Amino acid sequence: MVEESKISTKIIEKKNLFIKILLEGYPLPFVNAIRRICISEVPTMAVDYVYFLENTSPLYDEIIAHRLGLIPLTSDEALDKYGKPEECAEREDKPNCYAKLFLEAQAEEEPKVIYSGDLVSDDPDVVPVYKNIPIVMLGPGQKISLEARARLGRGKEHAKWSPTSVAVHKYIPILEFKEFLCKGKECSACIEVCPKKVLKFKDNEIILEDPLKCNLCRECVIKCPVNALKISWHKDKFLLHIESTGALKPEHILIEASKILEEKVQKLLEDIEKALGEYK
Repeated sequence: MVEESKISTKIIEKKNLFIKILLEGYPLPFVNAIRRICISEVPTMAVDYVYFLENTSPLYDEIIAHRLGLIPLTSDEALDKYGKPEECAEREDKPNCYAKLFLEAQAEEEPKVIYSGDLVSDDPDVVPVYKNIPIVMLGPGQKISLEARARLGRGKEHAKWSPTSVAVHKYIPILEFKEFLCKGKECSACIEVCPKKVLKFKDNEIILEDPLKCNLCRECVIKCPVNALKISWHKDKFLLHIESTGALKPEHILIEASKILEEKVQKLLEDIEKALGEYK
């Protein structure tokens, strides 16, 4: 059992669309649970219904509706404004469930490409994340008119609701070096073959200059002619990398995933206590 004092969380890198966090003291099943919840259970907004008033474009209604569903919509504020997926799925008439987006476009004498930025939302907090996603090309005289309705959903229902484009974790390596076997700088086979260039020769010793960049490919171990290196990894230390589609901020995804996991554990605890009470 890992002592609580050894548990730590450190942000290694954070940008607009991704976050990398070093987790220490957490077991693999816990880290993987957070990762999987980020993918499949953190809700976002996505188009679920489309009503076509007119469509003379080359594409069928179903194709355009599918494309609209895959356009990421801003959802940070929507999580607190709209009903939960369980309350709103397949209930179009329920209030506070749907945001509406409208599209009215026509090509005149020249072909015209219609982009996600042409969608007009009735909620400024629910708009396309990217304005340059092509929806359809209209030929001269062709027209499209529609109303799309977006609601909160989860990735386990359909991938269009998943807030992540990348959600991975990896082990942090441990390099074991046997100095009495190593030929030193006259060899350097392990250093030259490292694809990440993280191995260095320092003070007559081979070291991992940046363990977080090592991908545990073991090429250094394979190429070492005297078996002076061994690569293993920490059992309770992981680098968690979450990349967002843009629908939610990456830190928001992690916070929501943690809340969902906490709710699941609390529900399990209540069910166990209830079952034990009935058993008596």
